[in-house]
This record gives sequence, C-alpha cells and structure tokens, in this order.
Amino acid sequence: MARGRLLLGPVLALLATPALAQVRSVNVPAGTVEDVALELARQTGSSIVIADRELARRRIGPIRGSLSPAEAVQVLSRAAGARPVSAGRNGWRLVRLVPPPVARPAAPRLAARPAIADAPPPAAEPDLPIVVLGSKRDLTLRDYPGQVTRLAGADLTFGGVGGTERVAARVAAVSTTHLGSGRNKLFIRGIADSSFTGPTQSTVGQYLGDLRLSYNSPDPDLRLSDMSSVEVLEGPQGTLYGSGSLGGIVRLVPNAPDPGRTEGAITLGGSLTAHGAPGGDLGAVLNLPLVRDRLALRLVADGEQQGGYIDKPLAGRRDVNRTRIGSARGTLRLAVDPDWTVDLIGVVQATRGADSQYADRNGLPLTRSATVTEGYRADYDQAQVVVSGRIGDVRLRSSTGIAHQTLQERYDATPPGGPEQLFVQRNRTRMIANETRLWMPMGERTGWILGSSYTYNETRLRRELGPPDRLAPATGVSNRVSEFTLYGEGSLRIAEGLIGTLGGRLTTATISGEGEDVPLAIALARAAVTADRAERMFLPTVALTAQPIADTTLYLRYQEGFRPGGLAIDGDFVRRFRNDRMATFELGARHGRPGRGRFDLAASIAYADWNHIQADYIDSNGRPTTANVGDGQVWTFSLSGGFAPTDSLRIDAGVVYNHSRITQPNLYLGLASAGLAPITEIPNVAAWSARLGLDYQRELRSGLTLRAQGWARYVGQSRLGVGPELGALQGDYLDSGLTVRLGRAGSGLTLGATNLFDTRGNRFALGTPFTVGREQVTPLRPLTLRLGFDAAF
Repeated sequence: MARGRLLLGPVLALLATPALAQVRSVNVPAGTVEDVALELARQTGSSIVIADRELARRRIGPIRGSLSPAEAVQVLSRAAGARPVSAGRNGWRLVRLVPPPVARPAAPRLAARPAIADAPPPAAEPDLPIVVLGSKRDLTLRDYPGQVTRLAGADLTFGGVGGTERVAARVAAVSTTHLGSGRNKLFIRGIADSSFTGPTQSTVGQYLGDLRLSYNSPDPDLRLSDMSSVEVLEGPQGTLYGSGSLGGIVRLVPNAPDPGRTEGAITLGGSLTAHGAPGGDLGAVLNLPLVRDRLALRLVADGEQQGGYIDKPLAGRRDVNRTRIGSARGTLRLAVDPDWTVDLIGVVQATRGADSQYADRNGLPLTRSATVTEGYRADYDQAQVVVSGRIGDVRLRSSTGIAHQTLQERYDATPPGGPEQLFVQRNRTRMIANETRLWMPMGERTGWILGSSYTYNETRLRRELGPPDRLAPATGVSNRVSEFTLYGEGSLRIAEGLIGTLGGRLTTATISGEGEDVPLAIALARAAVTADRAERMFLPTVALTAQPIADTTLYLRYQEGFRPGGLAIDGDFVRRFRNDRMATFELGARHGRPGRGRFDLAASIAYADWNHIQADYIDSNGRPTTANVGDGQVWTFSLSGGFAPTDSLRIDAGVVYNHSRITQPNLYLGLASAGLAPITEIPNVAAWSARLGLDYQRELRSGLTLRAQGWARYVGQSRLGVGPELGALQGDYLDSGLTVRLGRAGSGLTLGATNLFDTRGNRFALGTPFTVGREQVTPLRPLTLRLGFDAAF
C-alpha cells in the first residue's frame, strides 16, 4: 500500500490543471513530503513529481503564504532537502540532495512533532515571504513601510467562531466600544472620535477583500469563520483606501473556493456563563466543485446564542441581555482561463440583542435599576462581483458591490422619578462601490499601482421619543455622499536595501442631505444648510524603507487621511459639520518574521496632527449630536514581538502608549469652560494597552495533537466622550482567555474559558445617554466555559 500511495502522488500531481501564473494563497498542513507536494500541486495547479521513496516519506512543516507555483516549489524543495528540476511548463521533479539535510528546529506554533518515536524530526517551516495583501500590490513585509499585523484565520476560530473581539484580543492597538455586537465602533492606535453610531464616518476602514463593509455605519461584527487571514494596518491609509481610514484598516481575507476537491467542516459548542445563562454555537463550511478545475462553490454558515448575565430586579427579570447571531457567506468562483477568475460573493448576518448589557455603577454587581426594555437589532448584507486576472506581467482586479446595513436601538429615556420614556433610533445605510486597479508587484527595481474607485452612500437616521406605547417622531437626518477617486503609488529601489515610495490620491466628494420629520416652514427657512456641496481632497504619501542587515527593516512614512463632512441633528433641525483631516509621521523598525523563527520584534513611534475633529456630545436637549470639536494631536508608541523558548511554545506580547489631547477646542460649542477637563482629551483613547499571548503545540505518541492558546489583555483608563455629560471614566481592566484542543487533523475536542479571573471591570461607561444622575458601567462578560467539538472531511 505504501508503494501504491507513493506512485499515486506523482500521478495525481501530473493530472493537475496548468497553474495560474498569478500568486495564490497557499495553506498546506504539515506531513510527509509526498502529502505536502500533492496538496501543494492541487492548490497551485502545478505538477510535482517525486520518484524517490526516501525523499517522499520525510516529514516537513506546513507551507503557508501567497506564492506563485515556482515560489511554492522552491519553498517545498528547501524544506525537503531537495532541488527542483524543471519538467515542462508548471512542472517540476524533486531530486534528493546528498547527504540528507539535518533537521533544523521547527517553527513553533505551526510545526508538527513526529507521531512515532523513530520517525525523523520535521524540517523547519519554510522561509516564506510574508505578503501584505493590504498593500494592494503584493508588497512583502520586508518592503512594506508601516506597522501591520497578520492574523491567521485558523487562530481566530480556534475554540469556536467569533467576531471582531477576536482581533482586539490579539492586537494591542485595536480597541472598541461595547454597546453590543453589531453596534460598536472600532478604533486603532488611539484615533477615536465618539461613542455613538451617528452620521460621522468611522475612523477605521473595514474591508471584505477589496471592498469596504460600510461607509459610516458601526462595525457589523461579521463572524470570522473560514478566513484565510485578517490584516490590521495601523495609521492613516488615505492614499490606497481613501476616506474613513484615519486610524487604519481591518481587512478580512476569506478562503477561496477550491475547484479540485469536495471538503467541509463543522463546529459545535455549548457554553456556561457564571452568574448568567447558558449559550451555544454551531458552524459549518462546505466546498463543492461544480465543474472540476473551473467552477466551485464555497458556503459558510454560523449561528450563536450568547447567554445573558445582566439582571433587572425592578422588572423581575434575570439575564436579560441575551444575544443571537446568525450569519452566512457564499462564494462562487469561475476560472475563465488559467489567468482569469470571476468571483460572486454574498454575505448576510442578523443580530438580535434582547436588552442592553450595561449595569448601574453604584448598584449591585451585574444589575440595572430600570424597567424599560432596551435591546437592539442589527442586519447586514453585501454582494460582490470580483474579476481578477493579468495582462502580461501587469495584474488587474475590479470589485463591485452593494451593501445594506440597518441598526435599530432602544434607549431608556425615563427621567428620575418620572414615567417610562423610550428613545428609538433607526439607522439605515445603503452603499454602492467599485474599485478597479492595475499593479505590478515589486521587482528588482520598481513596483507600482494605479486605481480608481467610486462610492455612493446613503444614510437615513430616524428617531422617536415618548412613552413605550405612544412614540412620537423626533428630528432625524439623511446624508448622501458620492465619492470618485483616482490614486497611484510607486516604489523605486534606490540602492541595495533602500526603497523609496511616493503616491497620492485625488478624491472629489459630493455631499447632500436633509432633516427628517422637520416642519416644512423650518426646512424652507434653512434650506441653505442642506444644499448640495462638493469637497476635493488630495492625500499624498511618502515613505523610505531600508534593510541595513538581514531580517531587519527600518522605515519612515508620511501619510494623510480624511473624512467628509455631513449633516447632524441640531435641536429641531440639522446643521453642517465639516470634514476632518489627519497628517501622520511615523518611524518604525522590524526584526525577524512574526510567528516564525525564535525571535521577532517591531516598534514604531507616530505623531498625528488632527484638524477639525468630528465627535459626538450631548446637546441642550440632552440628546447626542455631532460637531467639529477642535484640533488635536496624538502621539503613539507601540512595541510588539514574539519569542519561542522551545519548539513547542511561542510567546508573543505587545504594548501601546497613546498621548492624545485637543489642543484648540471649538469654543462655539460652549464645552471648553474652565474646569471641564474632558474637552482636552480625545474620547475613548486609553493611555496604555497591552497584551500577552502563548501558543503551545505538541504531537503525542498516540497520534493525537495537544494545542493550547492563552491570552491576557490590559486596557487602560479613558474617558467616554466630549463634555461634562460624557466625562465618565472607563477602562483600567484585565481580560483573559485560554483554549485547549485535543484531537487529530480531522476532529477534536476543545475546552475554553474567557475572563479567567471573573473580572467585573468597566469596558464602556455608556448604556443610555438619557439617564441623568444614574452612572453606568459595562462589565466584562463573567467567566464563561465552552466545550466544543470540531470535525473536517
């Protein structure tokens, strides 16, 4: 049987479809050279022949990265101790080097140990180039002038599927509000604006592939199941990504359909929350080839119920904040020919929160002295068409999509000692977007990108206020934005180990809108406020990257970003707020490769000058509104790294320090009075945040693999918002988690725990802006245990 299997590998590899010349996302688990070569040939569409029995039976580590077929074969050859011999177009034969190589220490976390005692030790994980997909032109990490974190999709779903909280737990520079899944705002590197989901565009751009998830809506908190990777790019990304990327971007990269194999996976879990109700989750992935090597469909579905843990004794209810999340994603890929593909992508997600998750600051733990049912519902859907290919050495990608997002929130507006009052806010958004770009990856001397994009976004914010059974309309607002952009960026290798980059983005935005539920006389009298207007922005970037020694990169970068203006509610009508703009200087250094080798380290220091900051505050009617609160500055220092003391254990850590302040407050708002300290601080920015993580993996003699991942994250103190009403302190807490899996590649059991020390803390000092005199906190979810099962075929 062993001999038949040995011969089967080369035969199947020879039958593989000719490889696409473009770079492929490769993800091959550890195994014998024969098994790895067979899977690598399938994923790259190449032919790999191994006639040497001893070579074929060697064990090597996994191969992962964005590689062309030729690069993938070179990586395989180095790991196996062989040399590739060309065997026609996209075909290679591996020949064993003599003498056999001495195995080097395997890359921790991803390396596999031999399952039997006399098996040869595995070779190290290959020396793969790490490609930053968020660069939009396939820059390697070595050449990329910026701070970037790449998270493997498998790590984000280890122990069950989650959402954006998995990213925040692994990246110290990422923070979020905590109103609930589907209604939070993301922040990166201390660039934060406000706590509410108002008309302002987010400071963080969120992308699924090449298209943004939304324009000025909250984080939809998509389930991160079946992702190839998630990239976090820190700092303004205005040249390549345009408006709404002041703090950085989060880019989701889903796994693509595989036309060569039917495969699937399921996950199932149940959870128990201390002081709360139980929960559960279920997920499934299915890959179906419809026409072999030409057409494939990949489907993903997830469902989760998170048990509640907040009690409302005055209403006689316990564990009121139960949350249900259901999501699905489908991708259909057609390989038109070896160089061109067409993808159809659809995503839907629905989130239902039975009640809010905040508690009274000075009351009993995990309780709220209210009777009004708050709660929320959030719905999101997006459809994309993506055409990818190449013309000679130039690559092309065109992505077109439409997205809808709806968020309905209920806030308790009951005055002290008064009758029940309810405030309901409905935010509906529709976005149409296209981006088309041509690029040439960095070669011996140059690399470049040219692109254009168009985005149309329409948001309608409506409000109601009154007794729960007799709500009356309150002033709302509609905003419409059309953006057309041309952008480009190029790099030149000035000398050996020195690269210069220059780029720019020209954007023209047309802005319009009107008040909702406004008396006609007021609307006519103030028609000039809602008249259409146009804004034009040019966002330059300049960078210098140097590699003074092996595996070490130094970079200096200047980058700008902006957000367009809009209309905000102002009493019985609306008023304008103008665009804000940021310019950032950053100096950074990297050594080693994150997640590979024994040691890696990255550090950066950045200064951001932020003009006309858009933020929320409480108006004279006691309701949240938006304005330009002034000019500010943000200094950020970050340090992160990893260390592998043994082949089985890897430790990583990160720390971020932010110093932010509003240097020139907007006196017109009347918030800069003496003694009101919050006006000098940019809201939701913790001075310190830090994390520590560990990853342990060991193959046991029984053929089982034991893997454990643990983390701890500290979030420092910050203020809720601008002005005295939103000056409450929050943060200064420690969160933690640990997950252990025992099983094989095809199935396993997991046991996980979050908030190991059952910390209460205060993640967010807002539940409702209307309860004057009742201070609020948002505690961490109490200690939660999850038992899960996963299987793949």
